[in-house]
Amino acid sequence: MNRESNNQQDLRIKSKVISEGVSRTPNRSYLRALGFEDDDFNNPMIGVASTWSEVTPCNVHIDGLARAAKRGVSEAGANPLIFNTITVSDGISMGTDGMRFSLPSRELIADSIESVVSAENLDGVVAIGGCDKNMPGCMIGIARLNLPAVFVYGGTVLPGKLDGKDLDAVSAFEGVGQYNNGEIDKAALHKVECNACPGAGACGGMFTANTMSSAIEAMGMSLPGSASHPAVSADKAKDSRAAGKAVYHLLEQGIYPKDIMTKEAFENAITVAMALGGSTNAILHLLAIAHTMEIDLTLDDFEEVRKRVPHIADLRPSGKYVMSHLNDVGGIPAVMKLLHKHGLIHGECLTVTGKTVAENLADAPDLSDNKEIINFEQPKHPTGPLVILKGNLAPEGAVAKISGLSVTYIQGPAKVFDTENDATHAILNDQIKPGDIVVIRYAGPKGGPGMPEMLSASSILVGKGLGESVGLLTDGRFSGGSHGLVIGHAAPEAQVGGPMALLEENDIITIDAEKREISFDVSDSELAERKAKWQAPKLKATHGTLYKYAKLVSSASKGAITD
Repeated sequence: MNRESNNQQDLRIKSKVISEGVSRTPNRSYLRALGFEDDDFNNPMIGVASTWSEVTPCNVHIDGLARAAKRGVSEAGANPLIFNTITVSDGISMGTDGMRFSLPSRELIADSIESVVSAENLDGVVAIGGCDKNMPGCMIGIARLNLPAVFVYGGTVLPGKLDGKDLDAVSAFEGVGQYNNGEIDKAALHKVECNACPGAGACGGMFTANTMSSAIEAMGMSLPGSASHPAVSADKAKDSRAAGKAVYHLLEQGIYPKDIMTKEAFENAITVAMALGGSTNAILHLLAIAHTMEIDLTLDDFEEVRKRVPHIADLRPSGKYVMSHLNDVGGIPAVMKLLHKHGLIHGECLTVTGKTVAENLADAPDLSDNKEIINFEQPKHPTGPLVILKGNLAPEGAVAKISGLSVTYIQGPAKVFDTENDATHAILNDQIKPGDIVVIRYAGPKGGPGMPEMLSASSILVGKGLGESVGLLTDGRFSGGSHGLVIGHAAPEAQVGGPMALLEENDIITIDAEKREISFDVSDSELAERKAKWQAPKLKATHGTLYKYAKLVSSASKGAITD
């Protein structure tokens, strides 16, 4: 176990930020304006990175959590300083041009946390995230800094209620498909809209936010139990306060992210994501965090874990239950304890408690006897549901999610679209028939730019009853709420001349999740001819953040990273 400190002196005695001496007098003058007194300059300074915002219910409550974390830092004996970073709402931007800014916001968040903590020479950080991209953004920032740190999840929303049934954010998207299909009327759709999201917190199913919170806790970077506590629960404020204290203890013990985020820790994160039927976006984000930590993690590692981990959770979007239900039966610690019992978790990994995973799990509750939500003996699928496909249509790989599917094979004609909007109109206008494979290309990291999610198209297919009879393939992404026969992250992307760029209408595509194959029936000579004629389209962005992102970003197979 490698534990080191920034200096040999006791961090209770002096922060590395404000050392003694006349040369530091100007620095201390600024801090005195914030209320610092003489004794405060002898204590560490801990940043509290808050993603509070009123642009999304996922983050609207996080200001209170940041203040709870600040209290915990103070109680431990350090000086807390809250600063903010951005968030965007995936749900609000979904299906619009705004969705192109979602994934790039991950990099902006990481950049801003790195910038503030480095510029202010802080000794550690508590990072609090709620929506999909500020969670991996916080983690990439933490990984770059490699200072003692704890991540706090803002928490899941409670389920919405309508006519005695639970709703979540995806219910509204699927409702559009049901309305278009004549299954519900406009008044019924309006009721779904009004009841799907009842308050603060991230989308309730095992979508991207809850997948990432689970993975981060499994990785050891969040306090045990905090991943599944609802946003509006008293436990969430306790999580934040405890995180403030935990960072100070990490400073005392000289424990750094590189001591915690090892290859085995990432395997624990992948294991939990697979067992719970998590979002395809977890693959993209874990690759990016691992790259920052200089951990050799590839798509092949996900496949290796998938083969040995059963899908044991009946959670939305393909199942019945949501994160708050999982919390009621024991939460992530109970799930990890079960997986550890069956030899699927590395118990020796260090965590932000200062203890190992196994030591934490010894004190964790067992799962309740309710087998409806988590059932190891009768899994939903004997292996994980996030499958890496490869073939002549995606030589670097593509990602399929097979949870809840009775069909894992489709062969049919390509219906090719260069925008999600065109594809959505075709679906709504009944131009897509069973057996077709809808292709949405030029939607990758560079081509989007920003690799937008395709929740609108996938949800409408499900709503129209085509979720298992029509394939949907893209070099963009899917929301954690997407389900059906959907394949994303196809790489290399079309914008850089990947095989998707060479697809033509009615080319026969084969998607076989069991054989891990994604291919199209075009000869090498024909492909060479098409390649010779193909010209890369101009980037859709010519200035600003999307242009910079498109110029810098890597392949999805490497996590769509910019450094």
